[in-house]
Amino acid sequence: MPSSIIKRFIIIAVTVLWLWPSVCHAQKRVHSVYFEGTDYELHVYRIFGKQPGQTLMLIGGIQGDEPGGFLSADLYADISLVKGNLIVVPRANFQSIVLKRRQVNEDMNRTFSNERRSNYEAKVVAILKQLIQESDVLLNLHDGSGFYSDTWEGPNRNPMRFGQSIIADCDTFINPQNSQVIQLGEMAKHVIERINKQISNPRHHFHFNNHRTSAQDSLHKEQRKSATYFALFTRGIPAFGVETSKSLPLETKVRHHNIIINAFMDRFDIIPETPGLNLENPDLNYLVIAVNDTLPVVVKKNHTLFINPGDFIRISHIEANYERGLSADIKGIGSLNDSRKKFVVQHPTRIVVRKDFYPCGTVFLDFNAGHTQEASDIRISVASAAGPAVRFFKIRTNGKTIMVPNGDRVLLNRGDVLEIIDVIADGIASEELIVNFKGFVGNKRYNTGEDRGYPINTKTDLWSRYSLQKLGKSYQIVVTLDERKIGKLIIDLKDPV
Repeated sequence: MPSSIIKRFIIIAVTVLWLWPSVCHAQKRVHSVYFEGTDYELHVYRIFGKQPGQTLMLIGGIQGDEPGGFLSADLYADISLVKGNLIVVPRANFQSIVLKRRQVNEDMNRTFSNERRSNYEAKVVAILKQLIQESDVLLNLHDGSGFYSDTWEGPNRNPMRFGQSIIADCDTFINPQNSQVIQLGEMAKHVIERINKQISNPRHHFHFNNHRTSAQDSLHKEQRKSATYFALFTRGIPAFGVETSKSLPLETKVRHHNIIINAFMDRFDIIPETPGLNLENPDLNYLVIAVNDTLPVVVKKNHTLFINPGDFIRISHIEANYERGLSADIKGIGSLNDSRKKFVVQHPTRIVVRKDFYPCGTVFLDFNAGHTQEASDIRISVASAAGPAVRFFKIRTNGKTIMVPNGDRVLLNRGDVLEIIDVIADGIASEELIVNFKGFVGNKRYNTGEDRGYPINTKTDLWSRYSLQKLGKSYQIVVTLDERKIGKLIIDLKDPV
C-alpha cells in the first residue's frame, strides 16, 4: 500500500478518535424498541446530557393499572439534560396497561428473582435487568393503595398501605463487593423534606417506608422478587419505589411523581429541563392503512374504509395528540395491538385506537356493495349526517357466531341460548352504546340496561310481558346512544319440534 494512502488513513483515524466525544455528545437521545409488533412491545429512551454524570433509570407502568407512574415517566422521554443521563422506560408492561390490569400472566414486579420462566413478563424483565446494569440509581414509579402511615390511623391509612410513600428495601446497605455504604433512608428523607414543602395538604405528604425486605420478620417478603431489590442487592445501586396514592386525582399523582423525580435528579446532580405537563384527553386524528400492499390511505377518526372480503390490511401509522402509548385493536381479528401487522378481513368490523387504556377514536371497516374484487373499489366515507347508526349485530346462538344486519329478524327455537357479543355502528365506538335485550336482565344486582356478554336462555330467562304484544313470541334488542334509539334487532321464538 502506498505510504501516502497509509498516511491519509492515519490522519482520518486520529481525527475520528479526536472528534468521537463530540459525536457522542451530539447523539443526545437513543430510542430502542424491543419485541416490536407484539402486544408487549417495549420502548426504551436513553437521554444523554451535554456533560457526563450519573445515570438515573425510571420505570413506569410495570403494573398496568397505575397510570400516575407511566404518564409521569412518559413526560421524561422528551427531556433535555445539561448534565447526567436518564434511561426512561415509560411503559414496562404495555399489555397490562392496555388491559388496565395489574398483571396478565403474573405480577411483572415479582419476576426479578432468578426463577426460570417462559412468559412475556420474563422476557421484558430480562431487558430491564440489562438496563439496571447500566444505571447508577433506580426509581420504580407506582400508584399505591390508601396512604402509608407509621402507625394505624384507619383502614385506609396504616403501615400496610403504600400510597404517598418512598419505599426502600432497607435503611442502610453495605455493598459486599466494594464495602460502599448506601444511605437509602437518608436519601429518601432528604427528598421527602424537599417535596413536602410543595404539597399544601399535610394529609398528602410523603413518608419514608422501610420494608426491611431481607429481614426474617419483614412484612413485605414478596418484595425480594422486585426490581428495587434486584437493583440494590444484585447491582449494588440505590433503588426506590415511589408510590402516589390511588385515592388522589390523576393530575395530582402525575405532579407528585414529577416533583419526586426532579428532586432525585437534583440529589444525583442530574440537571434537567423539566418537561411540560400534558394531560389533555387523548384524541385520534387519523390512521394510515395499506390495503393489499397498495399505496396507503389516510382514514380519519369515525370514517369508514370500504374494502372487499378477503382483502388484507396493515396499519402503518397512528396520528393522535400523543406520540407514545398508542395501540390499534382490530376487533375480532387481531390481538390488543395490531399496528404494523397484516390481517385478512373476512367480515365488517372496526379498529379501536387507545392511548394506554383510554379509547381515543375508532375507524370502521366495511365491504363494498356487490363485493367486487377490484383494488380501485377501495374508498373512504364518513357516517351519514343523520348521526351514528348501527350496521350489524354480532350474536352467538348455541355456539355459532353470526353477523345480522340492523333491523333484521332472527328465528330461534325456544330454549336456544343467545349471546349478544357486540354491535358495529357507523360514526361511534360500540363502547359508548347501550345494547338492551327487552325482557332480559343481565346484571340483576345493578341493572344498567347493558346486556352484551350474557348467555340468555330463551326459555327460562325472558319476561314475556316485555315481548312484542306481550305474547312471548318476539323480543327486541334495542341499541341506544344518550337514550336515543339508533338500532334494533328482532328475536322471534318458535316452539321446537
